[in-house]
Amino acid sequence: KGRRGKGVTLITGIPLQGDELKDFARLLKQKCGSGGALKGEVVEIQGDHRDALVELLSGLGYTVKRAGG
Repeated sequence: KGRRGKGVTLITGIPLQGDELKDFARLLKQKCGSGGALKGEVVEIQGDHRDALVELLSGLGYTVKRAGG
């Protein structure tokens, strides 16, 4: 949606708000070594980092459900 065919990894359902969510998005981008954006309550990470993010989020105690290919 508005990404011109470029692959991104979307993370939704994080129970944080405001600055806490911004800081969490920044942490995820740093761990993946790529850029991204926070749009509403959805964190977008540039590139396909699903496996790394599943491992990272599980390690932080979040319940993770993969969606998509």
